[in-house]
Amino acid sequence: MVESMAASAGLWEDDGLVRAAAEGDRGAFGELYARYARMVHGILLARVPPGEAEDLVQDVFVSALERLGGLRSAAAFRGWLAAIARNRAADYHRGARYRAPFDEEAERRYGSNGSDAGALMILSSIRSLPEAYRETLILRLVEGLTGPEIASQTGLTPESVRVNLCRGMKLLRGQLGGTESR
Repeated sequence: MVESMAASAGLWEDDGLVRAAAEGDRGAFGELYARYARMVHGILLARVPPGEAEDLVQDVFVSALERLGGLRSAAAFRGWLAAIARNRAADYHRGARYRAPFDEEAERRYGSNGSDAGALMILSSIRSLPEAYRETLILRLVEGLTGPEIASQTGLTPESVRVNLCRGMKLLRGQLGGTESR
């Protein structure tokens, strides 16, 4: 109950920030960036190589800033921003034939030693999961968002987030060769 009231208060704050940003208030847009950059990064990281996600986060927010005046409802900002991120990732892949494949690119940027290789293996495993689990797991494990934060920022219910995290972790453990404990 308290979590849903806090989420509602956050949405009201977002509404005012979106309206102010649409009227040219750069500080308000900066606050929106601070609130949603991790969500956008997680969505992108679920779809593009890690080294590209950082740059694409900036692209998503520049695109949002340019088109913010056309947003019909400030309440739709979160979903609209997530859609821009997903579309930007799709745009990235449409141009991917001109880039190195993910594995070669990742190995070149991050090397193939120690924890970097392990992190890339885990990220690759997460990226092979169904989209609902992939996004939720990356937002939790990589971006460090809590379940209620994921629910608030993505518009999923807290129950859906819990189910996605639970099922996603079970699939991930299976892919990584972990044993299932009960």
